[in-house]
Amino acid sequence: MDYNDIFRGIEARLFDSFDINTDIDDEGIMDRIQEEICIFAKEYPIDVDERMRLQKELFYSLRKYDVLSRLLEDDDITEIMINGFNHIFIEKRGKVIETNESFSSKEKLDDVIQQIVGANNQIINETTPIVDTRLEDGSRVNIVLPPIAIDGSVMSIRRFSKEPITLNRLIELNSISEEIKGFLGRLIRARYNIFISGGTGSGKTTFLNALTEYIPEDERVITIEDAAELQVIGIDNLVRLEARRENIEGELEVTIRDLVRTSLRMRPNRIIVGECRGAEAIEVLQACNTGHDGSLSTGHANSSNDMISRLETMVLQGMEIPVLAIRKQIASAIDIFIHLGRLPNGERKLIEISEVMGVEGEDIKLNTLYEFDYETKGKESKWVRKADLQNTEKLLRTQE
Repeated sequence: MDYNDIFRGIEARLFDSFDINTDIDDEGIMDRIQEEICIFAKEYPIDVDERMRLQKELFYSLRKYDVLSRLLEDDDITEIMINGFNHIFIEKRGKVIETNESFSSKEKLDDVIQQIVGANNQIINETTPIVDTRLEDGSRVNIVLPPIAIDGSVMSIRRFSKEPITLNRLIELNSISEEIKGFLGRLIRARYNIFISGGTGSGKTTFLNALTEYIPEDERVITIEDAAELQVIGIDNLVRLEARRENIEGELEVTIRDLVRTSLRMRPNRIIVGECRGAEAIEVLQACNTGHDGSLSTGHANSSNDMISRLETMVLQGMEIPVLAIRKQIASAIDIFIHLGRLPNGERKLIEISEVMGVEGEDIKLNTLYEFDYETKGKESKWVRKADLQNTEKLLRTQE
């Protein structure tokens, strides 16, 4: 009898012997596992290493997240992509690879999904087949069930470092330079409104977290997110708000837009919106224009100019106003655009820092301050200072 046969045999006996959910605590389950291993060992020799492996994997199967638990133990894995019960991919050190791991059955994967969703008092079923949630460690989880997911349940897990990533750590990862770090620190302390753009997996949330280390510790900061994942550094007066999806009856929804509005009544020094995706953009712009300098947010885009276009589109989702009026709002609200990118080798880089100069004619003019020109110079690329900051009023104010 091989290892897999022993595992399945012991697992079946354990499932038959008691109710895993209610009858016994974790210590009791481990005792029962050890008893069953000893019974099998009398007939089938099991060495010490196999015993230890069996104990851990059986416990994961019965109480935790089955094979998913093994993957979550590896801190180098930044993304887990489950495409049905027998196809699991991971991102590790910037590379996406398929693992040899699989759930024992479709039903086992569905059990793990229900366990994850239930831990956050959420529901997922055929009526509500799409859910965004998170794990205990803050990892972001997206789940899609059949029949929407044609080939079986799909789960995507975006993981974050257990320790907040600082700007110094980003320098070690060669994501920014020492000079850029100092420049960004001055911008944050001087309360410039900053918007971070980038594609999926470019590190927007990580970068946003890192910038918060320069926020003065005596300020009141309010974070607003679709799913809470920010790890704001060193702020005691911190309020964290999270949106809520509507229930099965289509009621009780609390949107990002609702939270931005209510945050204005909470006496914030700064407002941090994890990501702008829709009509809440108008509230974010208005907050930046009404005395909440130093606010931060992120959005999906391929460049800083594309982010401006996307912001225009998002504002129009919330109200019908002339595009030129929207551009004036953007130019007045946002001081700096930071664009992040991901190179072909998987490295995440700060690609561009641009200053908003205002509206000229009918377009927003940007002044590129720093640029990482990978497309031109490839591996020889480095950050180039393209221009000086023109709007230095806020910087000068902090030096007075």
